[in-house]
Amino acid sequence: MSYAYIKAPPGYTLKRAPSLGSRARLIASTTLLTLGIAACTSVVYPMIVYQIEFAPRFAHAPREAAVTSVPQLGSPVGKVEAAEAAPVVVPEMVNTSLDYTDSSTWFTGAPTAVDQAPYLVYSLSIPKLGIKDAVVRTDHTDLKKSLIQYAGTAMPGDLGNTVIFGHSVLPQFFDPHNYITIFSTLHTLHPGDDIIVAADGATYDYKIADMYAVEPDNLSPLAQSYDGRYLTLITCTPPGTFLKRLIVRAVLQ
Repeated sequence: MSYAYIKAPPGYTLKRAPSLGSRARLIASTTLLTLGIAACTSVVYPMIVYQIEFAPRFAHAPREAAVTSVPQLGSPVGKVEAAEAAPVVVPEMVNTSLDYTDSSTWFTGAPTAVDQAPYLVYSLSIPKLGIKDAVVRTDHTDLKKSLIQYAGTAMPGDLGNTVIFGHSVLPQFFDPHNYITIFSTLHTLHPGDDIIVAADGATYDYKIADMYAVEPDNLSPLAQSYDGRYLTLITCTPPGTFLKRLIVRAVLQ
């Protein structure tokens, strides 16, 4: 018996060509795996960076306030003209059983809202973050619409502590014109950075003096201290979670 060996032409193979269905399954599985890895990385990586680079900065205990009275939410603070050039409002990006776009849910045990009194409207800017003329209000607690001053706290420029809440999400979604994301990079600030408030025709330049994190049941950031003129910015931290509250405390220059 003799055999003849014939060289196969270029491109010839004994393997069966994959069917259309197997190709579709391969493409779908590869796409889903890639998207899953990308989604996981986009969430996990910022958390790791925050814990390594920023969390140690905020772990120290805050300095005690001279007076530790917590105002009732909705107490009168006065009224000024509305600020212009406000960031726009976009649809909500988060959905939880407890609505953290409502600033009244942020601190466990904080005084509940009372009938709204004359309200305050003004603007806040943080040049380092590109935040310009963001509107701050006291007549509601919806963080999708504006920054919120904890009503009953000091008016900007007055003796006491002006307390302002702002929402945050994962840092990569930060947009200075979006109230849902406006404080997402607040943790990147440092002592000495400027926070500018324009209210009732006057401009107030605050400089950051301290930054720290507290548990949701720690009401001390809401306290009034009448030995100076303070501004306190509050958001959830780490960004994209609701585990703690980041406190940025500034002093009027």
